[in-house]
Order: sequence, then structure tokens, then C-alpha cells
Amino acid sequence: MKRKDLKKRINYLCGELLAECMAASDFTKKDNAQDVENVMLGIIKMQDDLICRLSHVDPDSTGLFFQKLHDEMQKRTDEIIEQIRNL
Repeated sequence: MKRKDLKKRINYLCGELLAECMAASDFTKKDNAQDVENVMLGIIKMQDDLICRLSHVDPDSTGLFFQKLHDEMQKRTDEIIEQIRNL
């Protein structure tokens, strides 16, 4: 997969997570604006971090790099989904 395509997928994933976060905050009756803001900031930070790391790939260890990137993206996405559920 090309880096350009992976960047698009990261942007898409983070956009979907932001949309889910906003939808979850709209459907709860709790006053949790600060919690919602913190989750949204976490999503944006994840997006920036992943894309920044993707822009600086070591050509000697690309396979390992992309595996680590995928694993971390999955882990952080799972954490954010859990945070959205707890809103």
C-alpha cells in the first residue's frame, strides 16, 4: 500500500471516530462537554502522530515499521472507542 493511500485511510478513520464522538455526545443527556473535548483532542493527536510518523519511514526496516504502525493504530483506536462508549 502506498503511503498516500495509508494517509487517506488514517484521515478517514479519524474522521469517523470524530463523528462517532459527536454523535455519542448528542445522544447522552450528561453534561460532559469537557470529556467529549478530551476524546476529540485525543483523536486529533492520534491522527497527527500517525501521519507524522508515516512521513518519516526508515527505508531499511519498512516491514517492521508498518507492522508497528498498524498495531499502534489498532490499539489507540480501540482505546478511543472505549472512551466514546463511556461518554
